[in-house]
Amino acid sequence: MITVMVVEDEEQIGIILKKMIERTEDCKVVSVCLNFASAISDFIRLRPDVVFMDMDLNGESGLDCAKAISEVDPKVKIVFATAHSEYMADAFEIYAFDYLVKPFDLERIGRTLDRIKSLSVKKEAEEKTDPTFEKLIIRGKEEINLVDIKDIIMIERVDGMSRIVTKDEVYLTSQALSSLEEKLDPEQFIRCHKSYIIRIGAIKKLEVYGRWTYTVTLKDTGDTALMTSAKYDEIKQKFAGSTKDI
Repeated sequence: MITVMVVEDEEQIGIILKKMIERTEDCKVVSVCLNFASAISDFIRLRPDVVFMDMDLNGESGLDCAKAISEVDPKVKIVFATAHSEYMADAFEIYAFDYLVKPFDLERIGRTLDRIKSLSVKKEAEEKTDPTFEKLIIRGKEEINLVDIKDIIMIERVDGMSRIVTKDEVYLTSQALSSLEEKLDPEQFIRCHKSYIIRIGAIKKLEVYGRWTYTVTLKDTGDTALMTSAKYDEIKQKFAGSTKDI
C-alpha cells in the first residue's frame, strides 16, 4: 500500500484530488492539509510515502514546505500538483518526483502513482535479496573487508576518509558517507550530522555541545559522535510512545 498526503489550500480541490488518487489501486490518502504548518505536523506524524503539494498555500510557499518535508525524510516522493507551471524548474531542483498542472487528469495521476508503486516493489525485492543489508563491503587502499552490519556502531567522515567503528575494529575507506548510508537500514541507523552515521540502538547518552548540537556517547566504544537538534527531534519522534525521553 502506498500512503499519500495531499497539501492543497482549496479544500474542495483537495477532496477531489484525494478521490482521484484513491482510484489507483493500493493507494490511500492518509491526510489532506490546507496549510504549511499542518502539512509538516501530519507528515512527521504519519510519514506518508508520497506528498502531492500545491505550489501556493494561501500565500505560503509550497516549495518551502516541500523542502522542509524533504529535510525530515529525503526519500519521500514529492509530486507538485498546481496551477503554476512556471515553478517547474524550481521544483525539480529539490528532486521532485513529478509536476502536475491543473486541471488534473485522472489518467496522468494514475501513471505517476503506478511509477511510484513499481519503484517501491523493485526496492522491496532488492532489499530482500541484497546481501549488503547483512554485510557491508568496505574498500580500503589495499584490501576489501566484509563487515557485519550488526557490528557497526558509528561511521565518521574525517580527513577525507570514512571511519567505520565496530566494537573490535576500525576500518577506513574513501567511500562517501552518502554511499555507505544507502546500504544501511534507516530503521537501525541515522545520519545524525553531516559527518556522522550512528546505530540508533547504540546511543547511550546525549549532552549539550552547542546551541544546535549534542555530543552522543555510544555503547561499546570510546568514540563519540555529534547530533544536530533536528536529528534529535527525529529520534524522539521515532521512539514516541515506545520509550521515555532520551
